[in-house]
Amino acid sequence: MKKKASEPTAPVERHDTIRRKIVALLLDRDQSAKDLSIELRVPEKEIYNHLEHIRKTVNKGESELTVAPAACEKCGFAFKKRERLKKPGKCPFCRGELIREPIFRINGLR
Repeated sequence: MKKKASEPTAPVERHDTIRRKIVALLLDRDQSAKDLSIELRVPEKEIYNHLEHIRKTVNKGESELTVAPAACEKCGFAFKKRERLKKPGKCPFCRGELIREPIFRINGLR
């Protein structure tokens, strides 16, 4: 039996990667990791991993990932020297657990 010649298939449509979508969203407006997680339907933990990579790659060029630091709602302490992008668990001064999330933005890329 002879095999039928298969019809050529159309190329698969390429979609942006999650990191490219995050960069595009951060160019438009300031966002927290939770906002990005909701908009992209990706777990928040995964967003933080992508943000770490984006910070390394974006900061090499003319643009940079800027972070408005997390702050304690109770005493107002701002975590300015914190290198990690994740939201801290407790305030070191008042031990309060109600902490505003850090806000991310990409500046200089356009």
